[in-house]
Amino acid sequence: MSGVANLFDVAMVFAVALLIALVSSYHIQELLDPTRDVTIVKNPGQPDMQVIVKEGKEIKTLNVTEEMSEIEVTGTVGTIYRTKDGGMVYVPEGGGNK
Repeated sequence: MSGVANLFDVAMVFAVALLIALVSSYHIQELLDPTRDVTIVKNPGQPDMQVIVKEGKEIKTLNVTEEMSEIEVTGTVGTIYRTKDGGMVYVPEGGGNK
């Protein structure tokens, strides 16, 4: 019976090594690194397109709908900055001076 247990251990080590090789071959180590940010687009340009955003340890999936698809951008109205504490600051175009 101990021989079967040893075979199970060997199979588990082989499976983990295979998973590591798979992750390395597809160059997706960033998905495992909690300090890296990654954006993945699935089915680009299709009606069922998804955008997967990983920021640190948080992963969000955005499903693109028809309303979100194509729009024409005519200009900018300002810039939004993210602060260290997670807040956001909006600065109108031209610095707010009128």
